[in-house]
Amino acid sequence: MMKVISLCPSLTELVFDLGRGDTLIGRTKFCVHPHDRVRDVPSMGGTKNPRVERIIALQPDLVLMNEEENRLEDAESLREAGVRCLTSLPRTTSDTADMVREIASALDAGTEGERIAHDIETRAERVAVAARDRNPVRYAYLIWHQPLMTLNDDTFVSAMLALPGGVNVFGQLRDRYPAISEAQLGNAEPDMVLLSSEPFPFAERHAEELANSTGLPRETFRFVDGELLSWHGSRTPAGIDYAERVIGGDLRG
Repeated sequence: MMKVISLCPSLTELVFDLGRGDTLIGRTKFCVHPHDRVRDVPSMGGTKNPRVERIIALQPDLVLMNEEENRLEDAESLREAGVRCLTSLPRTTSDTADMVREIASALDAGTEGERIAHDIETRAERVAVAARDRNPVRYAYLIWHQPLMTLNDDTFVSAMLALPGGVNVFGQLRDRYPAISEAQLGNAEPDMVLLSSEPFPFAERHAEELANSTGLPRETFRFVDGELLSWHGSRTPAGIDYAERVIGGDLRG
């Protein structure tokens, strides 16, 4: 049987959803989905500090990696040891559909991969078409606190939120994940400020503090599921529908 190690949480989930979870012999400690099955797969450390020597010793047929989640030096070390690595960095839903097909092909799961990829493409098209009849919604998306950090348009989250008509007020900043000040956030006057559940777990007190420090109304701040908006793979179809609800204001603050 094929032996696979996944060093990215969303890719670990994808392997299971492709029906190939039985090939997994390793994952990271951050790979938590699906809860009832992933716990039986041995941990290989973190995404930024995997146990490279242990991975090499296991002689996997394939290691799945993400260029943003994982370090280039770890990929290079694995390749130098003769380990096959499949890396990806989808920035759009189209990229994600292509990634799903590529990984599915590598795992001999082409039929299920095509089903997921087609679902991504179909939902993305539906949401984008529906957005033509709606006014754009200006938003800021926060991923970290102290310092405040956001993201620009060269990111998967921004692409997801653009489908239903979201306009990232910090989309043109040079850095993909720039630090911003509370004054910048207030001066940008977004229609909504989205507080992600990951990587920083924003809570009610943060929303209250930011409303006070920026001068933006408290109802501007909305809590959103970071996994649905940033995990690319088999979670993306549900994430596309969720992005539409977020931009449509169908969430509590």
